[in-house]
Amino acid sequence: MANPERWTTERLPDLTDKTVIVTGANSGLGYEVTRALARNGASVVMACRRTNHAMTVKGRILTELPDATLDVRELDLADSESIRSFVDDFESEYDDLHVLCNNAGVMAIPRTETEDGFELQFGVNHLGHFALTGLLFDSLLETPGETRVVTQSSGFHERGDIDFDDLHGEQEYDKWAAYAQSKLANVLFAYELDRRLTDSGTEDVLSLACHPGYASTDLQRRGPEREGSLIRLWAMGLANAVFAQSAERGALPMLYAATADELIGGEYVGPSGLMNMRGSPDVQPSSERSYDEKLARRLWDVSEGLTGVTYGFPQSKATTE
Repeated sequence: MANPERWTTERLPDLTDKTVIVTGANSGLGYEVTRALARNGASVVMACRRTNHAMTVKGRILTELPDATLDVRELDLADSESIRSFVDDFESEYDDLHVLCNNAGVMAIPRTETEDGFELQFGVNHLGHFALTGLLFDSLLETPGETRVVTQSSGFHERGDIDFDDLHGEQEYDKWAAYAQSKLANVLFAYELDRRLTDSGTEDVLSLACHPGYASTDLQRRGPEREGSLIRLWAMGLANAVFAQSAERGALPMLYAATADELIGGEYVGPSGLMNMRGSPDVQPSSERSYDEKLARRLWDVSEGLTGVTYGFPQSKATTE
């Protein structure tokens, strides 16, 4: 195994002829992931809610990397119709999908609902990506060679629990508890997807989870801005300045999970430094609750019911013999 302590973007492989979707590619971690993948030859589909901003970001990357292949596509993970439209358009124009980076997310915001009536953090961070992955599942299966699904979680998943009696915070809402729930759901989903792939005998599709540690991005600003809290905004800025690593460094775990040959699926990748908040990427354990297979199966069933999306896993040879 390569030594992850020295893993940087210089060790990214040649990604020529590889197609990658990055959700939330227009800012923060998604921007850095997109930039690094494009630099190494990947064709990157920038799946973004704000396409005008994404086009500006695309232009910025092309100024640095004039040969980059970038395709801005509208995707609102808070709207099931937008997700289905994105998938239909993608599959009509692309034959292959090598990596799906489920990166986009919202953090610690006042209670809001998606177009489908889901609490926004759970709806975008988990359900939106659950639906997107399921609708793109055939593309992942049918692409020759190995393909991957990499789902961005957070160290906050360790504080999370799945409250099936009040998934959408309608009875009681705490913005940080809702965020932690959504991030735990990300890890549960990544592991359960890996188990179901294994059980179906599917060896060429890998599912992994990752987290960026403490990275300085716009994500921390959005909650205080929505609340109009100048104090929280100032505190977040101070914490970022003192403790956070750059977004470029925070993107390394996702890049490592998306490309490293030594990974086999079902891993959780994050920074290997102080308290897993910064440093080079490495495989590490997630929370004890994230390995609860019964919890993961229940979440999967509930997610199918809420989104109306089911996954077409191939029948394993063991079940057909």
